[in-house]
Amino acid sequence: MFIKDWKKEVFTIPNLLSLFRLVLIPVYAYIYLNATENYQYLIAGSIMAVSCITDMVDGKIARRYNMISNLGKILDPLADKITQFTLTLCLSLKYPVLRPVLGLFIVKEIFQMVMGIIHLRKGRMLPGALMAGKVCTTILFISLIALVLFPNMHPRFVDAIAAVDTVFLVISFISYILAYFGKNTKVQDLKTE
Repeated sequence: MFIKDWKKEVFTIPNLLSLFRLVLIPVYAYIYLNATENYQYLIAGSIMAVSCITDMVDGKIARRYNMISNLGKILDPLADKITQFTLTLCLSLKYPVLRPVLGLFIVKEIFQMVMGIIHLRKGRMLPGALMAGKVCTTILFISLIALVLFPNMHPRFVDAIAAVDTVFLVISFISYILAYFGKNTKVQDLKTE
């Protein structure tokens, strides 16, 4: 069975922090999409910064206090991806140059979701995020939060951010393709302890 003990698997500090990050998403979207003043953009950017910090903290707590769970392995990246999607979607409404970044992000995430489901049905999954994926996530969050915090950024800087984000998304996408289909696949059997 995937989840043996609900209290032990679900009600852990890392999982609760991931759920908190999911709750922050609509709050951020509402504030950002209705922002007209610099302080409102600052609030929206601060919400995303809290989300990022919470993401780092939940992983450290999970590893240090042995609170890693199969649910957490799904919930944490899900919170990351929904946050990144919402952040990119909201920003692409203001900065059309980010629409290809959003499109690439969606294609990459759909690929990862489909491959994850296929392997999960076989009792297998990637043991965690790949380093390229972690670096990409960090770059996306830093660059996109900068766009939220500085709504009057010069268009050349916005173009540069879009280009950098595209490069890191492509590298991450290729890394995940190789992890699933490469000669040295990284997919592993789920622990059935």
